[in-house]
Amino acid sequence: MMINIRSLSKSYSAPEGKIIHALRDCSINIENCSFTVFIGKSGSGKTTLLKLIAGLEQPDSGKVEFEGMPKLGFMFQDPRLLPWLTVEQNLALAFPPAKNKAEKAVIRNEVMRVLAMTGLGGRASSMPHELSGGMAQRAALARCLCRNPAVLLLDEPMSSLDNFNRHHLRIELEKLRQQLGLTVILVTHDIEEAVFFADRIFLLNEGKLDGEITISLKRPRDYRSAEFQEHCSKIDALIAPR
Repeated sequence: MMINIRSLSKSYSAPEGKIIHALRDCSINIENCSFTVFIGKSGSGKTTLLKLIAGLEQPDSGKVEFEGMPKLGFMFQDPRLLPWLTVEQNLALAFPPAKNKAEKAVIRNEVMRVLAMTGLGGRASSMPHELSGGMAQRAALARCLCRNPAVLLLDEPMSSLDNFNRHHLRIELEKLRQQLGLTVILVTHDIEEAVFFADRIFLLNEGKLDGEITISLKRPRDYRSAEFQEHCSKIDALIAPR
């Protein structure tokens, strides 16, 4: 799904009447089935942009245009699983309430299909506290995929994981993206993560677009390759204080 972002701006009121310009006149075209990454320091406007694309907040000016009716999935920094429900029950919340046994069966079949797809087929009856951090984030990803979204929005969903779980979740997410033909937008602080995933990387700085790098490396990408590390160095130079 093509996404056209047109002159998007967003401000917030801070204490003592100060105005924070979180996003300033941002314009980007995001191609169908592409992986776009926004990178920048804390407060650069990354999450604000993601929320505006998702419709969770409204811009002061500008607009986000989708070609067709968008089906979006939004994955947060933490899993946000309800602790009193099983994994299966948490995922079932992604659907409208079932009106009868037939609808319940359809929802359960879809939930089980997505759990199997994300490597959690044996965890449907587990409670959230019984999951590792990596499993909990995979459950959150599975919940996003339950409604077959065309666009997946990721707000640093791997930032709290250890290196082992982060590495494996990245690989699983990339496989699923290609398998399902998703358009993905990720915001992150992690340069290696950006290079691992992205077709295009945009630098955000104080709410403004401040640089773009196209990543043409073949997939799957090797963190250890000279080409990979060269792209990381380019982005590090963009982010470094000027």
